[in-house]
Amino acid sequence: MTRILAAGAVIRDAAGRILFVLRGRPPQAGCWSLPGGRVEPGESLAQAAEREVLEETGLVVRALYEWGSIEIPGNGTDVFEVHDFAAEYLSGTLVAGDDARDARWFAAEELGGLTTSAGLVDHLERWGAYP
Repeated sequence: MTRILAAGAVIRDAAGRILFVLRGRPPQAGCWSLPGGRVEPGESLAQAAEREVLEETGLVVRALYEWGSIEIPGNGTDVFEVHDFAAEYLSGTLVAGDDARDARWFAAEELGGLTTSAGLVDHLERWGAYP
């Protein structure tokens, strides 16, 4: 089994909505998820989360603290070890980029109707990030 280290971010706007991206590539292609991706060599988990948010959404954020981590099965024997951070919006205009087909803010009551990454809403609830 190959472990792939990744990082993501939970970002809320002034109205309390959470930012999600629609994944364009595996794992989780076609699912709404938190912005995030692989950690590059020499990056900290927090730096990776900040970079991935910028690449996928056009927003500059600051990672504040780690909410928790989850494992997501990849293709074949790969397993993604994803560390998600609470992050603060600093600047930028929301626009989907990189492997995100779309990027949108969602209120808590809207999440039930979305196709999200497996277990995402449960993890957010457990971490106290949702609703």
